[in-house]
Amino acid sequence: MKYHELSINKHRQAKRVGRGIAGGQGKTAGRGTKGQKARTGWSLRPGFAGGQNPLMQQLPKLPGFRSIHAKTTNIFTEQLEVLKDSIITAETLAKAGIINHPYQNIKLLKRGEIKRSLNVSLPAASRSAIEAIENAGGTFKRIDRLPRPNTKNIDTQSSK
Repeated sequence: MKYHELSINKHRQAKRVGRGIAGGQGKTAGRGTKGQKARTGWSLRPGFAGGQNPLMQQLPKLPGFRSIHAKTTNIFTEQLEVLKDSIITAETLAKAGIINHPYQNIKLLKRGEIKRSLNVSLPAASRSAIEAIENAGGTFKRIDRLPRPNTKNIDTQSSK
């Protein structure tokens, strides 16, 4: 017989299971002996663990929603009046104790009046705050947030 002489049935006949011991898939029809899976109509629902408490019910629920984005710290124009410097950046705000550290997101909002000329360089500000700075004779420049210094690249072999 040659390869081109083979006869191929396009529609394979379905295997007749459970038709007696001599049928090849007879008696238990490949389902094993007794048990939940041997019965007709059996289907496994998602998460089912055989009567044991499912894993998704064993794990505790996490409280709340935790955003991966850094929170923005709002500062107000009246806080800038307290500062003695005319050039205001994230570093000067951190030194004055208005913000915790200069590496966080900062947004300037209008509350109170500005009476002197200030040069402000911050990541964000409201329109009304920018107008208040410019009306007092100052300027606002939008800059990117300062990146934290990388402390992981410290050479550990030099200490050995």
